[in-house]
Amino acid sequence: MMRALVLCLGLVATGWVQGGDVTAEDLAQIRAVINGQIDAFRRDDAQGAFALVSPDVQEAFGTPERFLAVVRVSYRPVYRPAAVTFLGLTVIGPDAVQRVQLTEASGAIWHAYYAMQRQKDGTWRTNGCRLVQPAKTIPT
Repeated sequence: MMRALVLCLGLVATGWVQGGDVTAEDLAQIRAVINGQIDAFRRDDAQGAFALVSPDVQEAFGTPERFLAVVRVSYRPVYRPAAVTFLGLTVIGPDAVQRVQLTEASGAIWHAYYAMQRQKDGTWRTNGCRLVQPAKTIPT
């Protein structure tokens, strides 16, 4: 499944929205949600970060504190990025996947694939995040 998702996302150019009914306003809201969650992580604001995930993710983790603890240990690039750069977005059915480049203080680069879910009230929330460290190219 991840391989298919990565192949699909690999076709998305920076700033381009493919398919679906995602408007420029939706794109701005998606990016604001991700930025807001990263800002909450930087402040160790478990409640603020947890409020930006989908109800399914909230149910899976149970508490904001448990959610933050998992992010702190298993998603370090998301928890404390030195730099955040938004890349391409693609739409898959009713949901969207936003690719974000995260740079750690050490200079290590990661790509975060944020599954975004539109809520019944029209707002967007994160519905999962997959971290991938891009392959390094060897100069010839």
